[in-house]
Amino acid sequence: MSDNPGTPEQPDPLDHFDEIIAAETDRDPDLAVIEAGSRTLRTQSGPPQAEVPARPEDPQVDAALREVESELATRWGETKLEPSVARIAALMDVLGEPQRSYPSLHITGTNGKTSTARMIEALLGAFELRTGRYTSPHVQSITERISLDGAPISAERFVETYRDVKPYVEMVDARQEYRLSFFEVLTGMAYAAFADAPVDVAVVEVGMGGSWDATNVIDGDVAVVTPIDLDHTDRLGETPAEIAGEKSGIIKPDATVILAQQPVDAAQVLLKKAVEADATVAREGLEFGVVARQVAVGGQLLTLRGLGGEYPDVYLPLHGAYQAHNAAVALAAVEAFFGVGAARAEPLDVETVRKAFASVASPGRLETVRRSPTVVLDAAHNPAGARATAEAVGEAFQFSRLVGVVGASGDKDVRGLLEAFEPVFAEVVVTRNSSHRAMDVDELAAVAVEVFGEERVQVEPRLPDALEAAITLAEEEGEFSGGGVLVTGSVITVGEARLLLGKN
Repeated sequence: MSDNPGTPEQPDPLDHFDEIIAAETDRDPDLAVIEAGSRTLRTQSGPPQAEVPARPEDPQVDAALREVESELATRWGETKLEPSVARIAALMDVLGEPQRSYPSLHITGTNGKTSTARMIEALLGAFELRTGRYTSPHVQSITERISLDGAPISAERFVETYRDVKPYVEMVDARQEYRLSFFEVLTGMAYAAFADAPVDVAVVEVGMGGSWDATNVIDGDVAVVTPIDLDHTDRLGETPAEIAGEKSGIIKPDATVILAQQPVDAAQVLLKKAVEADATVAREGLEFGVVARQVAVGGQLLTLRGLGGEYPDVYLPLHGAYQAHNAAVALAAVEAFFGVGAARAEPLDVETVRKAFASVASPGRLETVRRSPTVVLDAAHNPAGARATAEAVGEAFQFSRLVGVVGASGDKDVRGLLEAFEPVFAEVVVTRNSSHRAMDVDELAAVAVEVFGEERVQVEPRLPDALEAAITLAEEEGEFSGGGVLVTGSVITVGEARLLLGKN
């Protein structure tokens, strides 16, 4: 329904959502990007959004990108692994070791990796370095994963890069027991694109773990470990210490290691690995950290202690205490890259640091995409992330009534995620996204009823219906009340909701 009286009634874009999904069924749902166009859900403008590319407007470019996505979809997805760097190392060899042509900062951890990578990228860019950033998964477009100078590469460049490396990928495929996976090919593309640019420095986020992750063919001058918690326990280990053992594999000889606050057993493993690698360690809460923070309009105002001193009055346009800690980690990582605290004693220029942090955006991380009622998107997909999000929502928005929309993957700790949100959700609408990994909505509903009670759970198998139902529930508070909606549970759910709500 139109928000403006007197305007012609427009067709409801949600009526065509099934057609949108059907058009994508020839591709792996993890790669599918639902067409944005003019499809919106009663959209109202919110704060400025981070750049997230839509489908290419040029039909030929769009067709070429779809062809690449289809070819990548024939490979192992990101959840099917054969733990080894042999295949990616072979690809790097035939490509001429492009990852050796620039210094790198390598980021692992359980939560906060992508936001931290974006902050590091912003800081390095503010100091006039050309950056390449490789992160995963993507929110809406596969091209988001490879960024140059702070922006996703164009669809044309993505296609060109794929075509450049494809003959070498096929050469490696023919020699290996298993073909290169989807993630391994993308990693090779990123490293090649960075060398071709060329970049001054690469900011690289692991896909999973560390030791055998495809990204781990770089020698990161700085190794960053964001907070470790339980996730991917079937592949990484069932305790923080076991998971830390895998993630510590990114620590290379003579590197500088930036450690966020960690569980004690995880910290012990990471420090032991650093000693073995003769690496220098900086720990949050000791060598660097958050001195002070206060909620501000659209974000928070921070005083950070870095390796070279204090940085007061730093405005960060992101919500939540965890983002303040991510900022401290990012600042220490960039200081370490420039030799602050080792080769040089003076801190970085504080005005440049302030300018960089003020420019940071992180799509799908407590991102407001609608007003009246307010709709917030957050890609929390494990209990630790959900707890941080629940705390941040309460601090930043102060909703009188918050309705959750949850669509989760079946391989996650869904009960733990729902339990983390139970204290802050008045009601929860359970749904599913288009991915083959999505949890069956009836199974999700059964768990939700156990956590919330039947009267607080609504089931809507289609995401558009779930969004509509949640907005309607929030609107029951009245136009000028404090009702809100939080969409969460999966990056894929958030990406699809973002498009349905008219972003890009």
